[in-house]
Amino acid sequence: MKEDKQRWNEKYLVAPMPSETSYILKENMHLAKRGRALDIACGTGRNTHFLADEGFYVDAVDLSDYALDKIRTDKNINKIDADLDSYVFEEDAYELILKVNYLDRKMFPRIIKALKRGGIFIYETFVKTPTGEGYHNPTNPDFHLDLDELPKAFSELEIISYKEQDAINLRGEKVRVASFVGRKG
Repeated sequence: MKEDKQRWNEKYLVAPMPSETSYILKENMHLAKRGRALDIACGTGRNTHFLADEGFYVDAVDLSDYALDKIRTDKNINKIDADLDSYVFEEDAYELILKVNYLDRKMFPRIIKALKRGGIFIYETFVKTPTGEGYHNPTNPDFHLDLDELPKAFSELEIISYKEQDAINLRGEKVRVASFVGRKG
């Protein structure tokens, strides 16, 4: 864990990180009842701050203490310094769970259990793309979803929205992104 923490702290220091609230969150947050929200791999809090400002009580979880230090102190924000490989989500606890640009497939069943009945899950991350087509892919393919993976992985949820589309990352590279919004019945 210490190596992972150091790697993520260094990444936040040198790599460009988004600062604007995620579009998928802005467009779909209204679907969730106000209450508790979980921002998984929250980074420096761009989405955490938005949710807190919108009246949610947010559990903001990240491994990087450097990133968590960038999140403001707020009565509606609970900063949690934790390794997501072992962190246990409270079950049946959240009206909204958000996960942006972070992929850990082992976490999928834990996310479903953590949602309250009627809770909303909003997820956006990268999709594998064909090589040689001008797309940027990470060196480790485990960090990209397969095509149409999310609807299958979260088939227990009512799918409100799912799409895969091209985007440009912060370094100006062409990437493919999957956006998923689902509701627990």
